[in-house]
Amino acid sequence: MTLDDIVQAVRAAHDSHTPLRIRGAGSKDFYGGVLSGEVLDVAGYRGIVAYEPTELYITARCGTPLADVEAALAEKGQMLACEPPRFSGATVGGCVAAGLSGPRRQQAGAVRDFVLGVKLVDGSGQVLNFGGQVMKNVAGYDVSRLMAGSLGTLGVLAEVTLKVLPRPVAERTLVFALDAGESIARLNQWGGQPLPVSASFWHDGKLCLRLSGARAAVEAASGKLGGSVVTDADSLWQSVREQTHPAFAGSILWRLALPSTAGDPGLDGLRAIEWGGALRWYAGEQEAVRGAAARLGGHAVLYRAPESLRCREDAFAPLSPALLALHRRLKKAFDPRGILNPGRLYAEF
Repeated sequence: MTLDDIVQAVRAAHDSHTPLRIRGAGSKDFYGGVLSGEVLDVAGYRGIVAYEPTELYITARCGTPLADVEAALAEKGQMLACEPPRFSGATVGGCVAAGLSGPRRQQAGAVRDFVLGVKLVDGSGQVLNFGGQVMKNVAGYDVSRLMAGSLGTLGVLAEVTLKVLPRPVAERTLVFALDAGESIARLNQWGGQPLPVSASFWHDGKLCLRLSGARAAVEAASGKLGGSVVTDADSLWQSVREQTHPAFAGSILWRLALPSTAGDPGLDGLRAIEWGGALRWYAGEQEAVRGAAARLGGHAVLYRAPESLRCREDAFAPLSPALLALHRRLKKAFDPRGILNPGRLYAEF
């Protein structure tokens, strides 16, 4: 597959007003609104275009499996620090389009923080380039990062340039027997101290804390915090990143983004707490979840659900009138005929 193949497919859909469903590996088909449109499979447009370990960036085509990118980085002792989930074959394009970050997000930042540049095909078939290969090369509007989490509604991500970081020299995971409230309090206490905490995960009365950095710093923090050392830590964090951990089981899963200091939202079905208390997972149908999250200064996402529920309930929290107007203008500018992943982000786009 070539870039011209993607351009021609989008132009044909634009001219015929045919909705397109952009697909890489399909690993996140469960996420967002109900799928619709004629499939535009971009998995064949793959390959690493450029990788400069000394400059800390890598450029890859949209269909490149994340596993291939991370294998290339591992050879040089580097990583995608946001730890995006692979989900059985996830691609670079899907990683950025979904904007999902893993457990290291609380220390390193989200997917959008690592997007340096993109080449995309907009809804009329134009090839557009934004950003570059270094952080300083982002004069004007930061359109590259706008693509993170847009779920393909603004353009087909043809190529993406991502910032990479060195792998930590040492890591250690500690576990503490704490309930949810105690864990949130302890995480916020630790968050105000100079500790090399790179990830946290609470489930079923146990709080796991990952320390990453220089060996001396990890050793000192471990001695200060106490707890028990987890021996199979790599397996634990892999299961959290890929959401194969039992905490993520169930057909209905809600994802609440809250201030880390927020108290109990008063909902049943708490399954897990991540990101220093700022990400909380709830299972089952939750009638009052959006209001509960909003009262605490956050928002709720219907992360995974049967199609019958996805047809009735928007995946993402309602937008304010000002944000809705902004979204409409962006959609009009990048996809004037509304053919790209219609309904995937919100019902009208």
